[in-house]
Amino acid sequence: MPNHLAGETSPYLLQHAGNPVDWYPWGKEALGLARSQNKSILLSIGYSACHWCHVMAHESFENNEIASLMNENFINIKVDRDERPDIDSIYMVAVQAMTGSGGWPLTVFLTPEGKPFFGGAYFPPEDRHGMPGFPRVLSAVADAYRNRRNDIEHTAQQLLEAMSRQVDRGAAAEPLVLDILGAAYLDLKRNFDKQNGGFGTAPKFPQPMVLEFLLRHFQRSRDTASLEMVELTLEKMAKGGIYDQLGGGFHRYATDSCWLVPHFEKMLYDNALLSRVYMHAYLVTGKQLYRSIAEETLDYVLREMTDPKGGFYSTQDADSEGIEGRYYLWTREEIAEVVGEKHSRIINDYFGITAEGNFEGGNILHVANDLTPEADGIIEQAKASLLKKREQRVKPGRDDKILASWNGLMLASLAEAACVLDRRDYLAAAVKNGSFLLNTMVDGGYLKHTHKDGVSKIDGYLEDYALVIEGFLGLHQATFCGDWLRQAIGLAEAMIEQFWSESESTLYDTNERQQDLFIRPRNIYDTSLPSGSSAAVSVLLRLAVLTGNERFQQIASQSLRSMREFMERHPLGFANWLCALDFYLSAPKEIAIIGPINSPATSELLRALYAMWLPNKVIAACDPDDSTRLSELKLLENRQMIDNRPTVYICERYTCKTPVTDSASLVALLKEA
Repeated sequence: MPNHLAGETSPYLLQHAGNPVDWYPWGKEALGLARSQNKSILLSIGYSACHWCHVMAHESFENNEIASLMNENFINIKVDRDERPDIDSIYMVAVQAMTGSGGWPLTVFLTPEGKPFFGGAYFPPEDRHGMPGFPRVLSAVADAYRNRRNDIEHTAQQLLEAMSRQVDRGAAAEPLVLDILGAAYLDLKRNFDKQNGGFGTAPKFPQPMVLEFLLRHFQRSRDTASLEMVELTLEKMAKGGIYDQLGGGFHRYATDSCWLVPHFEKMLYDNALLSRVYMHAYLVTGKQLYRSIAEETLDYVLREMTDPKGGFYSTQDADSEGIEGRYYLWTREEIAEVVGEKHSRIINDYFGITAEGNFEGGNILHVANDLTPEADGIIEQAKASLLKKREQRVKPGRDDKILASWNGLMLASLAEAACVLDRRDYLAAAVKNGSFLLNTMVDGGYLKHTHKDGVSKIDGYLEDYALVIEGFLGLHQATFCGDWLRQAIGLAEAMIEQFWSESESTLYDTNERQQDLFIRPRNIYDTSLPSGSSAAVSVLLRLAVLTGNERFQQIASQSLRSMREFMERHPLGFANWLCALDFYLSAPKEIAIIGPINSPATSELLRALYAMWLPNKVIAACDPDDSTRLSELKLLENRQMIDNRPTVYICERYTCKTPVTDSASLVALLKEA
């Protein structure tokens, strides 16, 4: 049965006309009823394009039990902020004074005289993540109004005074949980190699997930020491022998503590993760070195590790012609033969090439001395010539099997790099890889683990699902194609079905059909690869924000809680868990982009969005011309272009900001938070 909004003209109010809540529009009738019935007022303010307004409507205002609580205890008033910006402005200031923040949906409790005494923004239908459930809020407020009226009046008066002084109160902190991040950082700081970067001594591994966590710590705390740790490590690795100075890409690890002598094999997953952290460091610092290393690494993968059908190969060997590192070593004579005697002195000095060599009589190229301006062009030309010469050597063996999980990692890195670095070739490679995975390694909605010689086999593991989902999410952001997001959601549901044990609250690495082991495995450690569990938690957290699926959020939060002690005490082995925890404790930016992907105006907005590093964000994109768009997605519900211009909507902590259509406003909005 329609409520009192049925006669309104506002689309937003009409969206609530069929609610079981007995809504009134703002006016004399509602205010008069509050006075005559001596009831407090529940005022709800929103607008038709507000994502979390619709979430709360679905969760609470369409719930008969919650609606009964509202109808019994309050006069309920619904306001369209676009129709009544004056009402919105007054009560927004009130809520900001009470809570330190504000946004929509705005929920405010008033005396019959219209004085605010309690409020907030979004309330979930039950207690969740430190937020009180809406029924608990309703009962507590109703009880207070009935039995502690003097307290209510006193609170309202204090609030009015506070509003007049424009005093804001900060949001309550969560020191116990946040202390995990702080303790992890201090432990990493104690174990950091202040001379060479990285952690520990020989052998030394790059630890890209640890570096990602340190970047996040800097982003959260602005502690410059964490950024300095990242920069020292990245610069030392980039100049060391662990990095292929000619062809790009990283070797597996260094056998020494100063990154000079590598174990010469190259792994797809190392290069996926390292290209990503260099790209993020570039966004944080603006330093061209980091961008160059990221691009050279990705270019190496496209040149050396890519199947014609779009898949990415797994590894390149350390040996060639039976000798470790032979493909990568140089003598002074070989250098002079390629670059000529005139330039060989500059090259030898730059790359640290000596007569005796630094490995088995040969030289591992590394940046031994800084580049002088006059030598810049000479070095770049020499590198191209040396690479061309090296291509004539017998190459290391290559393992050309295609693994779903490792491909998912590289897919995510390529898709992000396509956006950040504006590389159309990266986007083309990412789309081709995603299509390969979808068409070749997904069978009936389930993943296979490996592909070789036209055959995909072995049921996918937890890490396969989690990392391919991550790649598909990246593809959706880069292409605006709804089907990539739809596939990610479908795989997430399949992942939970196969790997989550409800009775044990545990994510396993294998499904129940894989019974060839005496125990069902569950590896929780983040080593060179993120663990399947931490990767799953990471994507479930993002999908929960995108879709509003509470099951995704519940599983992720339960998993994080189980790992609390490990994250705090052993951060080197749980860095991806820590990154997921950082997301969980944050207020992720929920970004919806509506516009044609090929529009110059859309491109301008995207350049602004990707010009800064926002690790805790989710993006849902909609191209009006995309036949696969997910208009029903929570973050895209009722999202439209404004004035026929590409538009960006940003929500945070379940509250929505005003949508923007120009890059300057977008940048200002992002920096504001």
